[in-house]
Amino acid sequence: MLTVDLNKLKEIRKKQMSLEKMSSMLGYRSPNGYYYMENGRSKITAETLAKAASILNVPIQEFFVDDEGKEQN
Repeated sequence: MLTVDLNKLKEIRKKQMSLEKMSSMLGYRSPNGYYYMENGRSKITAETLAKAASILNVPIQEFFVDDEGKEQN
């Protein structure tokens, strides 16, 4: 089963932009909503993950791992 690797999302985002900028680009009114999602306190939707991948200019597959923690390429 595939899961979303939120640490990978956070790692890639930190290399490119601040949490505040990413949250704004995704349409959040404040950084808190994005912060909670990136840290696993709220669920990430497929649409939000796709938008994040597009903003970060990486394939969406970058964010998926299988149950054993292996990246999906």
